[in-house]
Amino acid sequence: MSRLYDTIEPSVIDDEMLQRAVVEQGPKNEAGKLAREEGIDFADVTSLRLDFKNILKIGNLWSFKSLVKLQLDNNIIERIEGLDTLVNLVWLDLSFNNIEVIENLDNLTLLEDLTLYNNRIERVENMDNLTKLHVLSVGNNQLKDLENMKYLRKFDNLRTLNLTGNPIKNDAAYESYIAAHLPDLEYLDYRLVDQKTREAAKEKYDIALQELEEGERNAARKKEEEIKKTEELELHKAAYVEHLNDSTLFDSLYAEDPEGMKLNKIPTVDEMISNYREEFNEICREIFEFGLKMHVERQAEVKMFWECVREAKETNKQLGINKIEEFMEYRKRVLPELLIEPGENHEEQEAHEEYQKTIDKLWDALMIYEMQLVDQLEDVIKEFERAMSDMVANFKENVSALFSRMRELENQHNEKLLEIGQMTLEKIVKGEVDDDIPDEIRDLFVDKDTLNSAVTSSHDVHLMKIDNREDDCTTKVNTWLTNLTRTIHEQEEIERNRQRVTEISHLIDHLKDDFENNYSAEF
Repeated sequence: MSRLYDTIEPSVIDDEMLQRAVVEQGPKNEAGKLAREEGIDFADVTSLRLDFKNILKIGNLWSFKSLVKLQLDNNIIERIEGLDTLVNLVWLDLSFNNIEVIENLDNLTLLEDLTLYNNRIERVENMDNLTKLHVLSVGNNQLKDLENMKYLRKFDNLRTLNLTGNPIKNDAAYESYIAAHLPDLEYLDYRLVDQKTREAAKEKYDIALQELEEGERNAARKKEEEIKKTEELELHKAAYVEHLNDSTLFDSLYAEDPEGMKLNKIPTVDEMISNYREEFNEICREIFEFGLKMHVERQAEVKMFWECVREAKETNKQLGINKIEEFMEYRKRVLPELLIEPGENHEEQEAHEEYQKTIDKLWDALMIYEMQLVDQLEDVIKEFERAMSDMVANFKENVSALFSRMRELENQHNEKLLEIGQMTLEKIVKGEVDDDIPDEIRDLFVDKDTLNSAVTSSHDVHLMKIDNREDDCTTKVNTWLTNLTRTIHEQEEIERNRQRVTEISHLIDHLKDDFENNYSAEF
């Protein structure tokens, strides 16, 4: 695949190259001259051609956020990279380069046309996110595995495929295999896939296709289940009760508790552990269900708050629009008269002052509306904060009570365990215990202090795990409320108010300047 310009020193994509390309491909004549004088913002460019530049490495394209079409063909590019920010890209040409692997296209979710013709690619892969892909050209590459073409079945919108010049073309089953496994494909290697070819291919691979489709359905179901589980976990995390609907917390009690694991092997303890687990997990489920219920209530309250804010702003906005429209009607009626040469200078001055006063009254009215909205939003925010604080306090209070029950259950279990352990120790001392004590726990019964130390150590680990889980719940809900409150104050009480006051000031200044300029020009 050597090209004549391979002997030229490789180029890099720098600002000078980009600026030159944008100017060359931009508007011509007067429009082009104006664009060159004012400068062209890369963020506004939708199409860019960087072909035949002897480019070795893709880079420095992050500014082209609106780019829809990109040509990088006929270079010496070895890797697909540096395209992550081009999220609006629809058409990409990387043909006639030295690319060996299809990669780093995950962010190009809008891509419809991808050309990789004449490279060194051996597998079609790493394009899972290109769900809109309609045209794919990978001709003149090193594709040898016909089975690899099954990968393209996941692209429901793929209609045109070019594989000419690849080793797989030499397979006698090539055309029928592609037609059978890509039933929605319309054009293969620049030729229409006719119905007769489709039917023959489907019949030839009927059994294999049935097995393949069954496997795909199973994979799809599994993926849906995984997505559902992920969504459920995110919901549970948002409610601060993740994994409390199963035995995760109970299992964690013993995950870092070797002494407890030994104690559980004391004869007769297994039944007690089973009851403990069941009661412990039941409390976890109560926390879980309560947490989800409170999450739904909090979200409903938040939604209602933002709806109130939206309605208040819309109502206030309409008042302002009505007042501005009222002024504009006045302006339309009065301004032409003010611009006619007056008969007396005194009358002219009075009319001028009256117009200025009317603008000032508009300012006053709009600022009053804004202050009314500020006061209204302040009351709404305060009421919302009180409601949310009460809800969060209720959540923490009930969760704390449930965790207290959990700790009490642990205390009861610890007492029973200690009692059984001491009874077992006494029997061992008296020689009343047979050889059914496992060797791995015999060291616990050296003496009373050793046994008590092991039970206490296990108990401390369990209480720490329970305390940490409770702290996790309360800390996260407190953080959520703090962040929400801060966001509301910054967004609604500071940023919005500043923006609105600025808008009003600009409007009034514009009206005054417009009148003064017109008035001065007339006289």
